[in-house]
Amino acid sequence: MPHTSGAHRRRAFRPLPLVAVGALVAAATVALPQLTPDALAATTLRGYADGRGVRIGAAVGDSPLQSDSAYTTALDREFNSVTAENAMKWDAVEPSRGSFNWAAADRLVAHASAHGQGVRGHTLAWYAQLPSWLKNGNFSASELNTILKSHIDTEVGRYKGKVYAWDVVNETFNEDGSMRGSLWQDKLGTGYIANALRWAHAADPAAKLYINDYNIEADNAKSDALYALAKQLLADGVPLNGIGFQSHFVVGQVPSTMKANLKRFSDLGLEVSVTELDIRIPLPASSDELAQQSADYKTASENCLGVARCAGITVWGVSDKYSWIPGTFSGYGAALPYNESYAAKPAYTGLSNGLNPAA
Repeated sequence: MPHTSGAHRRRAFRPLPLVAVGALVAAATVALPQLTPDALAATTLRGYADGRGVRIGAAVGDSPLQSDSAYTTALDREFNSVTAENAMKWDAVEPSRGSFNWAAADRLVAHASAHGQGVRGHTLAWYAQLPSWLKNGNFSASELNTILKSHIDTEVGRYKGKVYAWDVVNETFNEDGSMRGSLWQDKLGTGYIANALRWAHAADPAAKLYINDYNIEADNAKSDALYALAKQLLADGVPLNGIGFQSHFVVGQVPSTMKANLKRFSDLGLEVSVTELDIRIPLPASSDELAQQSADYKTASENCLGVARCAGITVWGVSDKYSWIPGTFSGYGAALPYNESYAAKPAYTGLSNGLNPAA
């Protein structure tokens, strides 16, 4: 599937009206059951996930978290886990060397604590969204190693006991399975991955530590390379606990080998999580495409939950109102379970049925 550079993918939440979808998506909504509060809670995404002992999460933007009550209502009703869309990335927390801005990240952690939600940390070592002082610093390998360790020590240490899992290393491979060129890879070599995991573990021994990537859901060259790396890291005693499968799909294109591929990582003793799920549709979305999207959400969630060590599923956003898709993939949208008015779409039912063991 097409995928853009991470530097342009999740820069910031901003309203992006999906006017091309028109009345069709508005009409294709799903009414939540009219039940007592306790019964309704049990039939939410969160209720089904709690019942199975897994996470159902959403990526959260700082702006709607502060200003959109409909957003936080849906977030808190439906999700038992949150991931900061941007607030924990390097350019957000350390815009100047040694000068930290924790305001947005602290807001998310505080909100999660107040609403009984776990927090996934995202992300510590990535090639994108680095502050200019770091990108353009021309540091020696030794200096860069020290900077990376200090950043991990500081951020993971700040949220010790408050973040249940970290995407420690993000998007390290090219599509052909070769290592992606990056500040870290080019200066430090592949060894930075093991070091980052060890440093994160030392900063918070209880947190689950992940490598996270996209286009690794299928059995392909990229997932093969990640599998080989994961196997070697485990053999070397590196504290790697899980693999995050981003799962940014196009409607109708959930890989047929996804479940078997997740299983082989699980068979290594690793957790597997779908970490950034969305399923984009060419606009305007047809009723058939919305139905297919619903089926795809069910399939994707079942592919993970059908594997022994699946820890949960996170969707990359709450509603189409703030989705990154239209701003990145021209002509695509309608990718999330809720429309811009926070009405549940058929995709909500698909995800719900995937989480509900009785469905």
